[in-house]
Amino acid sequence: MTQGGPQISSALETRRSGAIGAPVLAIESSCDDTACAILDADGRVLAERVHTQREHDAFGGVVPEIAARAHLAALPGLVEATLRDAGLSAPDLGAIAASTGPGLIGGLIVGSGVGKGMALALGLPFIAVNHIEAHALSPRLPGVVQGGAPFPYLLLLVSGGHCQCIAVEGVGRYRKLGGTIDDAAGEAFDKVAKMLGLGWPGGPAIEALAREGRDDVHPLPRPLLGRPGCDFSFSGLKTAVAQRLAPYGAGALPRRDAADLAASFQTCVADVMVDRAAHALDLLPEATTLVVAGGVAANGAIRARLMALASERGLPFAAPPLRLCTDNAVMVGWAAIETMRAAAGLGRWPFDDTAVRPRPRWPLAEMAERFDVVR
Repeated sequence: MTQGGPQISSALETRRSGAIGAPVLAIESSCDDTACAILDADGRVLAERVHTQREHDAFGGVVPEIAARAHLAALPGLVEATLRDAGLSAPDLGAIAASTGPGLIGGLIVGSGVGKGMALALGLPFIAVNHIEAHALSPRLPGVVQGGAPFPYLLLLVSGGHCQCIAVEGVGRYRKLGGTIDDAAGEAFDKVAKMLGLGWPGGPAIEALAREGRDDVHPLPRPLLGRPGCDFSFSGLKTAVAQRLAPYGAGALPRRDAADLAASFQTCVADVMVDRAAHALDLLPEATTLVVAGGVAANGAIRARLMALASERGLPFAAPPLRLCTDNAVMVGWAAIETMRAAAGLGRWPFDDTAVRPRPRWPLAEMAERFDVVR
């Protein structure tokens, strides 16, 4: 990150005193959702728009090159529409933020490129947002937890590409307690849904089908259940589902059998999630809250089980609203606001992230460098 210095334009220098009090435009393009949002300085959402790419449906998963082209086609109009929805024009903004990693590199290049271009043209700060940090800070959005989730809290991040237990100790201060050693939970949902002949994405389809079935019909494994630590593994569970399907051959699976298998799979994932989260709480006894975020957090059965765990531990449970569990620009804008506030508190505002390059991998541990935090 470049902080201050000659790379900040004279226009930015002129407007910097009011930047933190003005609205922030945020862009999210790390996977297959193109999203824009505008938040005021207090984190209230003035406008938000999401364009979900349907170009990938025929492939049963995200095709990176198609995703990048779709972001490029959708984003300019989406930015204009979001500004219009908020009743603002570009000069009313105080900063531009965009997901700059981790994620699919093509989409990150498009989103951050549009954000940087706008910031340079308007003489505004550009905030490079770590997509995982945006998820991690989302429970502090106004209205999610009364007064905001206080640090430190335990974050269980479960999505198509990530499955981690993270100690969130402050803005820029994160400690990974455990993570997946193979498939992420959302990836397992997608693959099992494909085996069952369901649509993509698989999570909502399996959850809907599971409501029709019994979860005690198929004795599936629960990988790492009861083991020390809080790592995850779902590859063996996915293989076990495939083995259960093998006797049916290539023919269509009877709906009752499919429903029972979906319910059994979903319960196995929930059992593993609860067990791993319990172990993570043992590693973070000072946790103030149990937080779940990411696309899989929208699964009602898993969310209910984690809520019960929090209650057993005497902790509040927090999860973003369902629309903010999946990739969205609101959390990106909020992460930028938290970053700006923290930097200002340290006397390190304004700074310019224009030199920060998009990255397919961006470990959370590196975010401490933004404020020279000694870990």
